[in-house]
Amino acid sequence: MTESTLEVLSQPEIEGHDPLHALLRKGARELIAQAVEAELASFLAGHADQRLEDGRRAVVRNGYLPERTV
Repeated sequence: MTESTLEVLSQPEIEGHDPLHALLRKGARELIAQAVEAELASFLAGHADQRLEDGRRAVVRNGYLPERTV
């Protein structure tokens, strides 16, 4: 099972190098990232009181520690 089914998708080429278009794309990406962060913060705040049987929080943010081998 060494064969990978992963397909790498390339970024679509932008016709020309219009600085205004690039600026608008960058701004749109930043707005989407801010919206996702705000929604996540709201979700975590809404579930902050939920605990597991051992007292740990049931809903936490993940992904900030270095990747580990299992």
